[in-house]
Amino acid sequence: MAGVTYGGPFGPMDNDGSSSAAHRAPTEDTTTDITPDDPAGRSGFLKRLFGGARSPSVPAAPPVAADVSPPRAMPGLKNLRLKRLDDVLIPRAEVVAVPVDISLHDLVAKFRESGMTRLPVFQGTLDEPLGMIHLKDLSLNHGFNGDRDKPLDLEPLIRPLIYAPPSMPIGVLLTKMQTQRIHMALVIDEYGGVDGLVTLEDLIEQVIGEIEDEHDQEEGKFWRQEKSGCYLALARTPLSDFEAEIGFKLIEGEDEEEIDTLGGLVFILAGRVPARGEVIPHASGAEIEVVDADPRRIKRLRLRMPAAA
Repeated sequence: MAGVTYGGPFGPMDNDGSSSAAHRAPTEDTTTDITPDDPAGRSGFLKRLFGGARSPSVPAAPPVAADVSPPRAMPGLKNLRLKRLDDVLIPRAEVVAVPVDISLHDLVAKFRESGMTRLPVFQGTLDEPLGMIHLKDLSLNHGFNGDRDKPLDLEPLIRPLIYAPPSMPIGVLLTKMQTQRIHMALVIDEYGGVDGLVTLEDLIEQVIGEIEDEHDQEEGKFWRQEKSGCYLALARTPLSDFEAEIGFKLIEGEDEEEIDTLGGLVFILAGRVPARGEVIPHASGAEIEVVDADPRRIKRLRLRMPAAA
């Protein structure tokens, strides 16, 4: 029955059951505009799909080179689980602590010099900590309305500390500090020695960034110029930064890659840890005076440039 069509709800149907409308659909204009500039006819397809075509005369934007430099560590909540105490602790050499038998005058001076409100207290050495002393407790007992003439007995004023391993995530210690209401922790190594110190402020700064109050010194001030050609500097002053300040290099050659600080420079020049008050000459004619030091490390230096030496 070739050629016979049947009526259907969608128009006449051929004997194979398909709608003749479906056969006629291809007769509509579905061709794309093929031009010499667009041999594949893609512009006509894009015109119907997006209502227009990109002009071939507009050049494509050049690809942006990806920044392959390592990302800078930034504050954020992720640091609570990614960072450990050994990433944020104050090194043992920089911990300000006091012995339990310290005098009232010396303790007040230590608080004044350090600018801290809490100081660890130890018996003998820092590896035998007893706790911490809070400036408020000292003031209420030996200042303000307290008895200033009373001999200092530090033990009743000692508050507990948290002791934590260096591998502890900082988020865990932050929770312990919040729960126990203790704002200072000593980081203890596997042998029971003190590696360093962490405060509540140190942990919070890993999340929200640097916190500075009225008593904080301006960050980055490793030295100050006392007069022309004379500087008072911390021993941990970056050597490259100080060289940029004075305009000439203090060290060259192989030692340049091994020495990072002014204290390291003095140690190399002297061949030992120099004593307080000792003056170390430099080949350039400059003089480096050791203002503050202990038997283990150099703390502060006074540098006189060749013109002022």
